[in-house]
Amino acid sequence: MTAQTPRSGPVPLGQSAETSRPAPKPPKGRNPLERREARLAWGLLLPTVAAVTLVVVLPLIAIFWISVKPVGLADLRPPVPVVSEDLRGRPEAVGDEATLRYRLRNSSQDQVISGVVLTDTLPEGLEIGEIDPRCALDGLEMTCDLGDFEGGHRETIEIPVTIGQAFADAGMELPDSPPGLTGRASNVLTSGNFTFENFARIFDGAEFWSVLWVTLVYTVFGTIGALVFGLFAALLLDKSFRGQGVLRGLYLFPYVAPVIAVAFTWIILFDPFSGSANALLIQMGVTNEAINFFGQRPLALIMVILFEVWRYFPLSFLFILARMQSIDTDMYEAADMDGASPFQQFWYLSMPQLLGILSVLFLLRFIWTFNKFDDIFLLTGGNAGTRTLTVNVYEQAFAVSNIGAGAAVAVVIFACLLVFSFLFFRFISQEEGL
Repeated sequence: MTAQTPRSGPVPLGQSAETSRPAPKPPKGRNPLERREARLAWGLLLPTVAAVTLVVVLPLIAIFWISVKPVGLADLRPPVPVVSEDLRGRPEAVGDEATLRYRLRNSSQDQVISGVVLTDTLPEGLEIGEIDPRCALDGLEMTCDLGDFEGGHRETIEIPVTIGQAFADAGMELPDSPPGLTGRASNVLTSGNFTFENFARIFDGAEFWSVLWVTLVYTVFGTIGALVFGLFAALLLDKSFRGQGVLRGLYLFPYVAPVIAVAFTWIILFDPFSGSANALLIQMGVTNEAINFFGQRPLALIMVILFEVWRYFPLSFLFILARMQSIDTDMYEAADMDGASPFQQFWYLSMPQLLGILSVLFLLRFIWTFNKFDDIFLLTGGNAGTRTLTVNVYEQAFAVSNIGAGAAVAVVIFACLLVFSFLFFRFISQEEGL
């Protein structure tokens, strides 16, 4: 038995078996034109990438860097030697004696400045007496090698002089050019000294966890309340009626008004001694004594949450109303003909269309409210159980003058928002198709 080769299929007329084979695939990789277009695209994007890096990334790196540094508010400027020069003795004529005085100090109270050197050009017409042994005089040029200045170091160098004719002719005043003073000092911001004491101080004790809990309560209820009230306002103004434009403008007032103005208005309105709210409640018999709305727990936290809802619901109202007015009205007419109630139309027709914009608003409002500082600081100053993480950053950095601890709290805020953003895009955004 002989082996048979498999038969090939029929070959079309006028075409050989070799030409009927499929054409080979082109080699993988970009051709020169595609590579040129890619380089051009990256070149056009380079200014944007550089701007984003400078505006966003560099400050973020700086915060992380400062958070692991033992740096206080006074350490932001590197220590430098400081000198002032004056002429003591009030000379009035040629031949009078006086004292040329240099007052020197270290600007830092704990950092050492090494290799301090004082240089000055003495004015003409002064006869120099005995100078400090650390100083050398070459004509009118004086150089003093003063060694190292410890933290908080202060000293005075006095040189006796006699007034000459040239100095008297110049008005007996020292020249405007100040003396030079140089030295070397290590800057705590650029040194290799790192520490995790800032984070240890933050997480030590129950204070941080109580502040974090207050922040979460304020953020969650403030965000949800702003979305719910914005949704109600959008439903109210979705229909056309007389005065609709005026009412829309009034709804925007809390958001566009200056925060300092509306915050102090709320403080005056709910003042326990002269506020209109307390006077009204007492006259109606609701309470027998004035209520300190912003000074007692947990009422102060409730009030700042209400202020957050009242001030920022117009933003949600605008976005939700714009989305509702873009929904096709045909399905509402069909649902109305089928006998659907207004609530059923809202729940089964409007809500699925609004979930996308509501989820985006929830993300933005959560981040903004979590970072909110000015509202709480103006209303309560962080007292009466309203101290949030952002207020804690201010207190650590400026009230306690511990910049490192304040930066550490800022890093914790960044980590919390990073975890929230990850969970949002991992679960909520996938459900909404974002």
